[in-house]
Amino acid sequence: MSDAGASRVRVVVVDDQPLVRMGLRTLIGSEDDLELVGEAEDGRAALDLVRRVRPDVALMDIRMPRLDGIEAMRAIAADPTLAGVRVVVLTTFETDEHVFDALQAGAAGFLVKDSEPADMLRAVRLAAAGESLLSPSVTRRVIDSFARSAPARRGHPRLSDLTEREREVLGLIGEGLSNDEIGTRLVVSPATARTHVSRVMTKLGARDRAQLVVVAYQSGLVR
Repeated sequence: MSDAGASRVRVVVVDDQPLVRMGLRTLIGSEDDLELVGEAEDGRAALDLVRRVRPDVALMDIRMPRLDGIEAMRAIAADPTLAGVRVVVLTTFETDEHVFDALQAGAAGFLVKDSEPADMLRAVRLAAAGESLLSPSVTRRVIDSFARSAPARRGHPRLSDLTEREREVLGLIGEGLSNDEIGTRLVVSPATARTHVSRVMTKLGARDRAQLVVVAYQSGLVR
């Protein structure tokens, strides 16, 4: 929960299933630090909504009529005025065949629809804070997709700009570790881990943390 004077995280929910939207509406409404600022039932309506209200986080389904979630995310990522919008994908299974496409399209993370309420809320807050929710199983799915579609790995052109510790951090991001988990693995504070992640993102020109997973694999730092 946040202090009364603190700004709330503004969230939109995009799903063609009314029951899913109702559940998320109720969940978000139960938290003092979150605010539901809109709902949409298809990708085209989602784009209109996001452009109008500029939320902090959009919880978005992949399979929707008119315009699917992948195309909607691509449009959001391509619009510089929406750079602050973080999209968390709602999926039925962590092995959804579109997970990899969603990551490339700009998803900040993935959330299985039958996740525990606490995990849903954590995903929203992590996304709003600039982190990603990428479970190890989702990360492995991304890596497996790369293995099939791009077997010849190629290093990022700016990989040499990273220090040895930053390369290590990039590899841990590629494994799906959070900042806290990276801090524990490297025996440093979460704040130090966040600093390392931020520097890696800046040096590599990555859009977000999820994109670093792609870079980590392409650079051969994840096996």
